[in-house]
Amino acid sequence: MRPSFFVPLVLLGGAIGAAAEPEPKPQPRPAGKEIVVSEKALAIHKEALLVDGHNDLPWELREADAPGFKNVDLTKPQKKFHTDIERLRRGNVGAQFWSAYVPANTAGKGTAVKMTLEQIDVIHEMARRYPDTFEMAYGTEDVFRIRKGGKIACLIGVEGGHSIDNSLQVLRVLYRLGVRYMTLTHSESLAWADSCSDAPKANGLTPFGVSVVQEMNRLGMLVDLSHVSPDTMRAALKATKAPVIFSHSSARAVADHPRNVPDDVLKLVKENRGVVMVNFYSGFLTPEGARAMQLMFEKGRELKKQFPDDEAKYREAYRAWAKQNEYPAGDVTNIVDHIDHIVKAAGIDHVGIGSDFDGVPKLPNQMKDVSCYPLLTQIMLDRGYTKEQIHKVLGGNVMRVFAEAEKVSREWGKP
Repeated sequence: MRPSFFVPLVLLGGAIGAAAEPEPKPQPRPAGKEIVVSEKALAIHKEALLVDGHNDLPWELREADAPGFKNVDLTKPQKKFHTDIERLRRGNVGAQFWSAYVPANTAGKGTAVKMTLEQIDVIHEMARRYPDTFEMAYGTEDVFRIRKGGKIACLIGVEGGHSIDNSLQVLRVLYRLGVRYMTLTHSESLAWADSCSDAPKANGLTPFGVSVVQEMNRLGMLVDLSHVSPDTMRAALKATKAPVIFSHSSARAVADHPRNVPDDVLKLVKENRGVVMVNFYSGFLTPEGARAMQLMFEKGRELKKQFPDDEAKYREAYRAWAKQNEYPAGDVTNIVDHIDHIVKAAGIDHVGIGSDFDGVPKLPNQMKDVSCYPLLTQIMLDRGYTKEQIHKVLGGNVMRVFAEAEKVSREWGKP
């Protein structure tokens, strides 16, 4: 019998709906108990197509390597990173959306588009340098084909609309270069869309913001609503003709941080047939972390203004602030608490995983790197999730959304 990721009609066609089987009934676990992955859970995990919505390794490569792969060999253990090839294999990663992130303040410097193109090049170069492991994917058929061939499908997500410099033409160029989602904002509000961590400028979406969303629909590029304000979430969900994603966001009812998704929006995501991909960062996962990190983006902007040309002093000052606002890391079960809540609020078809590995300073205990995804399968199994439901969370749901976005693109403009 073929593994589930070789059966796209099941994953993409929505043949297994939320009503076809009972929702899992999570059972509490004693705090502090270490999770051990059973043979049963590992077998279920290996059958899944695991699709992670967000990994920031490309920026880490830029920072460490400037970014020519001269000092970094991903075939060898990378102690400074959460990601390398051996650990990706152990985690059974089948497809990865690599983030083509550049800081939001590059827009004011006029370098956002240039740096975004450089980050896209890093991702393509990574696939070129490790052809036995990686292959670029441009759509759902590519993902299934690449995974069937035993490789990891590489997809690109641009993290922030500042990267298009208010240009639909640039957006189209990014699509041609392989970008398959764009996060509408990052940490700063744009003239046409608001960030969750900045003062509003657009009060949701301006008419140009709506045109960005609908051009993404036409192209078949996924609209990513991580980092945006609740008003922008609602406006984008109203404007879009295709399902949306939250590439790396968690549930606000579980941890009250602006980066997380409110319950009323989760209900809209269900109506939209979209997916919220749970972030692993401790500061967004636990109530204590959310309280401590409420102002993390605002503090970062303040320190950037204080040290505009001295990255070392900026980082030192930010580390000092973070130390003053220390909080517990939580544990790996906190991730599944968010999955449980999204299932309760929106349904099993509307949740996925978007780790934010190599983009966050603190992770829950045991969830230390990309080898650790099987822990999530074990916890979900312990909490009553079926194999089919686990496979949806690990990748089936986002693949279905991706396929529906492709369908909208193919049918765009038809009577």
